[in-house]
Amino acid sequence: MRIALVQQSATANLTVNRERGLVAVRAAAQQGADLVAFAELALTPFYPQRHATPETLVQAEPIPGPTTDAFAALAKELGVVLVLNLFERAGGRTFDSSPVIDADGSLLGITRMVHITDYEGFHEQDYYAPGDRGAPVYKTAAGRIGVAICYDRHYPEYLRALALGGAEVIVVPQAGTVGEWPEGLYEAELQVAAFQNGVFTALCNRVGEEERLTFAGESFVCAPDGRVIARAGSGTEELLLADLDLSEVERSHAKRLFLRDRRPELYADWLVR
Repeated sequence: MRIALVQQSATANLTVNRERGLVAVRAAAQQGADLVAFAELALTPFYPQRHATPETLVQAEPIPGPTTDAFAALAKELGVVLVLNLFERAGGRTFDSSPVIDADGSLLGITRMVHITDYEGFHEQDYYAPGDRGAPVYKTAAGRIGVAICYDRHYPEYLRALALGGAEVIVVPQAGTVGEWPEGLYEAELQVAAFQNGVFTALCNRVGEEERLTFAGESFVCAPDGRVIARAGSGTEELLLADLDLSEVERSHAKRLFLRDRRPELYADWLVR
C-alpha cells in the first residue's frame, strides 16, 4: 500500500480549501497513492482556537453532505481510499469526525473523536460531543484502516482496541502546534503504539499560521517494528508518501507475541475504572 498524507494549510475560504484538497488527492493518486489522508479539520480554519460562537457552530456540516459527496466522486474516479476529517453536524450535536471513503466512492462509515480536551487555544468541548461510534475498523480496498483523531492517540486503550479490531494502519488526523510538545515526543508515542500493537501508524498534521496558533506539520509514518519510515518537513506544505508492506503486520512482534500472550482476564476490570 502507498499512503499519502496531505500536509497543507487552510484559509477562511471554505470553497478554496475544498478545491485544494481535491487537487491534493489527484496529485497523490498520480504518484501511486492507494490511501490519502488529511489532517484534523483540514478543509476549514481550526475553529476551536477560539470559544464557540453561533457563527462558528453553524459551519458544521452533515455527513454525507457536499464535502463528502465531492471527495467520494473523486475517490471513485481515481480508485483511491480517503480518510477525511470534518466538523460534523448530526441532529442537534456536533462532532470532530473522520469519514472513510472506499476506492469505489462508497462511504464506509464515520469515526468520531471520543476523548474531548479543553485548554487555551483548543476549546474543543465548546464544539464537539464525545464520539458515539466506538473504535471502528474499515475493510477498504487498500487494507484494514482504523482512525484515532488527534487527542484519542494519547489513550493506549483506544489504539489497542483498533489493533484488536484488525487494523493494519491507524491514521491519526492531528492539529499540533509549533512548540506544543518536546521534540520527538509525539513520534515516540506513536512509534511505541505501532510496536506494541503491530500496526502502521500515520499521523497527518496541520500546517500554517492561523489567528492564534501556528501548526507545525512534521507528519510521519511508523512501521510495526517502531521505525519512523517517512517524515514531512516542519512548516512545509507537501504530500508525504510512504510505501507500507502490510505483510509486516502479521510478522510483527505484537502479532506473534504480545497480543497472543495478553491476560485480559486479569486486568480487564482495571481498564473501566
